Amino acid sequence: MSSRACIFMAEGLEEIEGLTVVDILRRAGIDTQMVSITDERLITGSHQIPVQTDICMKDADFSETELLVLPGGMPGTLNLGACKPLTDLLVRFHKEGKCVAAICAAPSVLGDLGILKGKKAACYPSFESRLTGADVVFDEVASDGNVITSRGMGTAIPFALALVEKLISKEKADELGKDIIFRCS
Repeated sequence: MSSRACIFMAEGLEEIEGLTVVDILRRAGIDTQMVSITDERLITGSHQIPVQTDICMKDADFSETELLVLPGGMPGTLNLGACKPLTDLLVRFHKEGKCVAAICAAPSVLGDLGILKGKKAACYPSFESRLTGADVVFDEVASDGNVITSRGMGTAIPFALALVEKLISKEKADELGKDIIFRCS
């Protein structure tokens, strides 16, 4: 059975952060669902780009999911953090040792939930104070146990490749990076 990941889409998400992750995970063969946290499958990003999600959260089944991903953006991050069904799911996944990931401002949601305590974590500049209990790092991607975080739109590809490495293997992530001509000299 292949891995399953869910990317949560909120009004005002950073489109590149959400869609880059979906694209790369699907290229890797990971069953990836775009999940709207609203009652509508159509979400509008922070740059007014409409995104058609696969399913609404209220209709989704997360029993086979191994990875939850939060893209950043404003007000997308605020909307994610205000969604109690999502925050409850994140806490449950973390307690079960399943993987949770966030990029840009969205690691602040994980920090607010206590998920980053004792973990290395990265985020968009100026959100560091919201990474409660974390060892804040300024790397493109911070991978610590079952938590993966990243800094922003410009780190979306290495973030997505780190997710592939976590769910499949470093070899698969390296192969995919080469295929998409990521950092080729």
